[in-house]
Amino acid sequence: MAEPLLIQPAGPVLRLRLNRPQLHNAFDAGLIAALTSALEAAGRDPAVRVVVLEGEGPSFSAGADLQWMRGMAAASEEQNRQDALALARLMRTLDELPRPTIARVHGAAYGGGVGLVACCDIAIGVPQARFGLTEARLGLLPAGISPYVVAAIGPRQARRWFATAGTFDAAQALAMGLLHEVAEPEALDAAVQRQLDLLLRAGPQAAAAAKALVRQGCAGGDRDALDAANAALIARLRVSPEGQEGMAAFLDKRAPAWTTE
Repeated sequence: MAEPLLIQPAGPVLRLRLNRPQLHNAFDAGLIAALTSALEAAGRDPAVRVVVLEGEGPSFSAGADLQWMRGMAAASEEQNRQDALALARLMRTLDELPRPTIARVHGAAYGGGVGLVACCDIAIGVPQARFGLTEARLGLLPAGISPYVVAAIGPRQARRWFATAGTFDAAQALAMGLLHEVAEPEALDAAVQRQLDLLLRAGPQAAAAAKALVRQGCAGGDRDALDAANAALIARLRVSPEGQEGMAAFLDKRAPAWTTE
């Protein structure tokens, strides 16, 4: 049996490819565990600077595997709770991964597949890609992915799509903020590569910390504490070897060392 996830390192870029093409890369417990484990390992590996998430076959991810869902329907409420927590852990791991992430959306994404797209820092899709949060058709809701989808498309859009379980195209996904860019299939890899080039020119520590900075700012709370935390971050980066090298390179009009690694 083929591995449900292909792990493809290429220098500082790690590609994670969902590999259940015959099932449109639908989730089951095995794929969730494999992807969570690979992301956790990537977060600990200093050699990894960017993660690209992609899919094998015609689809990015169709969400939950219906056979798996059928089995969970016969399981206990506690077993279902543990199962849901595993998916929540996956989404949170991806969302908070201390590395920049890119979703390469070459085909349809439904349910949990939309969650994966929403959790990535940059999402690029083809015009033919379709999206849907279709759980309500089954009497369910996309609860596990909801924090990330709402953050990506906003509460107004989420209220519509969660309730109607309708589908939308790449142009709508772009307008709502789920996608950052739409590229024709033959130009998709070049569009992804442009983002990789930009990320690899940025300071590794700065790029890795960017999402935490955004998350902290969006959380609200005590503004004095936020100002203090941001000041501490700026100071820490300025005196770090990376910050010192970045400023020196700028003043010397040369490329910083990390771009030649």
